[in-house]
Amino acid sequence: MGRPPLSIEVTQKDQKELARLLSGGVQQVRVILRALALLQLAKGSSAPRISSVVPLTPQAIRKLGHRYQEGGLEPALYDKQRPGAAAVLDDSQKQRIIAMVCSDPPEGRARWTVRLVAQEAVKRRLVPRVGRETVRILLLDHDLKPWREKNVVRGRTQ
Repeated sequence: MGRPPLSIEVTQKDQKELARLLSGGVQQVRVILRALALLQLAKGSSAPRISSVVPLTPQAIRKLGHRYQEGGLEPALYDKQRPGAAAVLDDSQKQRIIAMVCSDPPEGRARWTVRLVAQEAVKRRLVPRVGRETVRILLLDHDLKPWREKNVVRGRTQ
């Protein structure tokens, strides 16, 4: 015989919030599935029975019920914010790389390339290390395309 059904008491306010969430608007699929599973738990259904209808595992449904009991509706439906990767460059380093890109390219080069910017930034000790993708995103954020500089015709200044 399986586990006894998890008895969850969903408040009337939370049931209305779940109904509102399910009735309209664009939501993440995981939020909708969790809301459906939580409503079924409130009706007294067991996790294996709910998992046959909602594509979640019985273990995930039980965890959902425990999260609701411990923290309420928000922690049950939504994931915690994740920290993400740490920034590779600080503001000072970004400014120095942008200033370098705005200057003339090294001797023997007609224009800057993303690879050349990354190599020169390390060579000039602007940064300890930096990858091409980091440089590409930095240049993209500042709307700089130094590799196209050769295509620009400049008039002479007197």
